[in-house]
Amino acid sequence: MTRAVPGGSLPARERRAPDPRLVLATRNPGKVREITAIYAGLDAEVGGLQEWPALGALPEEGDTYAANAASKARAVARATGHPALADDSGVEIDALGGAPGVRSARFLGEAASDADRNAAVLARLAGLPAARRTARYRAVVAIATPDGRVETFEGVCEGAIAERPRGAGGFGYDPIFEIAGNGRTMAEVPPEVKNQISHRARALRAARPAVERVLGVTGRTGKP
Repeated sequence: MTRAVPGGSLPARERRAPDPRLVLATRNPGKVREITAIYAGLDAEVGGLQEWPALGALPEEGDTYAANAASKARAVARATGHPALADDSGVEIDALGGAPGVRSARFLGEAASDADRNAAVLARLAGLPAARRTARYRAVVAIATPDGRVETFEGVCEGAIAERPRGAGGFGYDPIFEIAGNGRTMAEVPPEVKNQISHRARALRAARPAVERVLGVTGRTGKP
């Protein structure tokens, strides 16, 4: 893999193609499954942080999705020596002034479960009519290289908060997030549908040309 060289770039004869491996800046198995499914056919190795157990908690102290995604991707690319992809996402509920938003994963604190967070949201919206339960999922995907370069891409999925959890699929707020114009929660739709319409899927599709360029696989035949 080509690395930055002080004082200039490597001579052409010494350059190597970008390493066709993308490290996902997550240990969340649900996210790894989603991202690898959406990037099926990418002519590269794609996987999470299982091979780097010594890599500690990733920095996530920004006040925007883009800042959090970029800091995580940059840290993983620097630590592993491979291009890295990170995302930060959240649910923005209009009746709560856009909360929990960028703090969605930390809503109620680090020890809270997905079920705890969903229950807390439903309690705050108890009694609100459907017209006031509008919400959206927002995601930002960041692609970073070991030399510190970062690009970000955004995806949004409109919807509303259901009156109770429904469905056994997905993770996070999926059981209470009702997809606009669909009538089902994100946890009720099959993975192949979610991977077409979700906020993360949209951000990942927007990012794919940059991923291919960074990995040096643009125009190469994808894996079967």
